[in-house]
Amino acid sequence: LPGINLGPLLQMCIAINPSIIPTAFLGTATIFACFSLSALYARRRSFLYLGGFLLSGLTLMLLSSLVNAFVGSTWLFTANLYLGLMLMCGFVLFDTQLIIEKAESGDKDYIWHCVDLFLDFVNIFRELLMILGMNEVGAGPQA
Repeated sequence: LPGINLGPLLQMCIAINPSIIPTAFLGTATIFACFSLSALYARRRSFLYLGGFLLSGLTLMLLSSLVNAFVGSTWLFTANLYLGLMLMCGFVLFDTQLIIEKAESGDKDYIWHCVDLFLDFVNIFRELLMILGMNEVGAGPQA
C-alpha cells in the first residue's frame, strides 16, 4: 500500500519544486545503501532484535496518526514523519539481516526478498518526499 499515495505526492512535489524528486531519490538511495551495507558488514544476527521495536514503533505511528486525525496538530504530523523515516531505516537493517538469515537456512525466494527491500526503499522515498516538500513550503522545521 505505500505506492497508492505516491502519484499525488509526486504531483504535489512537482508543483512545489521539481528538484525535490531527484533530491529525495538520491537521498533515499544513499540512506538505503548505507544501511544495507552496515547490515551486511555487521555481526550476524546483530540487528534481528530490532523487529519487536520496529513493529511497536509502527503501532505508535498508527495510534498517533489516528489521534492526529482528530487533533490536527502540525507538530504531531511532523514528528510522525521523522519517526517514520527512522523506523524505515531500521527496517532496512532488519530486513537485510533477516534475508541473510533466511538464505543461510535455505529460503532462496529472492523475489520476495527483493520485494521486502523495495517496499523499504519506497517508504523511505515517500517519507523524504514529504519532509522535503514541507521544508520547501516552510511548514516544517528548517534544516
